[in-house]
Amino acid sequence: MSSTMNFTLLGINHRTAPVEVRERMNISEARLAGALTDLVHRDGIEEGLILSTCNRVEVLTRAADDVEAEPIMRQFLAEHHHCDLALYAPHFYRRRQQEVIAHLFRVASSLDSMILGEPQILGQLKQAHAVARSVGALNGALNELVLQALAVAKRVRRETSIGAAAVSASYAAVELAKKIFGNLDGKVIFILGAGKMSEIAAKHLLRSGASAIFVSNRTYERAVELAGVFHGTALRFDEFSEQAPKADIMIVSTAAPHYVIRHEDVQRWLAARKNRRMFFVDMAVPRNVEPSVNQIENAFVYDIDDLGQVVEANKKQREREAVWAEEIIQQEVQKTLRRMASREVVPTILALERRLEEIRENEFDRYHGRLAGLSADQRQAVEALSRGILSKIIHGPITELKSGVGQPEQSSLVETVRKIFGLSD
Repeated sequence: MSSTMNFTLLGINHRTAPVEVRERMNISEARLAGALTDLVHRDGIEEGLILSTCNRVEVLTRAADDVEAEPIMRQFLAEHHHCDLALYAPHFYRRRQQEVIAHLFRVASSLDSMILGEPQILGQLKQAHAVARSVGALNGALNELVLQALAVAKRVRRETSIGAAAVSASYAAVELAKKIFGNLDGKVIFILGAGKMSEIAAKHLLRSGASAIFVSNRTYERAVELAGVFHGTALRFDEFSEQAPKADIMIVSTAAPHYVIRHEDVQRWLAARKNRRMFFVDMAVPRNVEPSVNQIENAFVYDIDDLGQVVEANKKQREREAVWAEEIIQQEVQKTLRRMASREVVPTILALERRLEEIRENEFDRYHGRLAGLSADQRQAVEALSRGILSKIIHGPITELKSGVGQPEQSSLVETVRKIFGLSD
């Protein structure tokens, strides 16, 4: 391919490399601009992009014509990380030309992520693009390809539901809460037991509109610490039951080996709430909420297994949506290839037309003296005859060039036409 398509990608991800290798190859945000500047100043490298996240490190380049970029990229990584890259060779994958386009579209659309359909990768790619642009590492065909990948990802989000269903227990809790309450605007959250999963679930609930949060923990200092994260209120453990009727949503995850919320507790709280609904998310093992609470009217209890079933069902839904997402990506890859190939073909067609017109005009000038005796009509007839001959000669090559757009043999066809007709670059 010509330089418009001389793309190479070298990378590792969560499928090919364990976390210790990904850590070793990681290029931190603070070092990213300097690394990109170094990469694109190496001989033969025209453009570059580095996507470095916890789950992948990928280096993309567009190289000059006839330049093999992979050795340059490997040397860059070895020098940047001060290591012998051969030690990590089994973990790396390589993509070239059309493969780069398809891979980048899949990555942007979260089809290559650890969690299918997760939205973070799109933001990470946008950030990588912004840094590369800021140091002048993207200014041509690779820049256009990254922008197209971002557009494809948006199309996948718009036309499929790949990111709609929750695939973590914390997100599943939010999804269930929305089903119970309709929306979460103004809802009050109680956290009993200040574990990490409770913190994540509370974060998602607050983002979805919940307005106030209370935190209680056997260690009061930990409750104060977590309440501070959310600008909430810390409660001592022995105050919890008294304040519980305020709760619309209760996330429970203590280390207690027994039920800390019992049937009679919830009956009392609901009476104090005038029977307004309460939703309990029991993330503890052993369970902290007595299962019979679920039998009380307007009390809803989901334990970790219930959340797991929601997650599994949603994962299957995402997998079904991914089939259509892959179709969209294949369509977009073909469109991109045709567009890039057209850009290669059009200059050749224009150069061919100019070259043959130049030959025709030169021949007219050469025979100017012999044509002097012709009338205006006769001269126009000769002009029309010469243009007609030229048009018939050029028709075949132009038809072949246009019909070959997007085909693997396109570049060699362009090169052949340019050579036969003596077209300069």
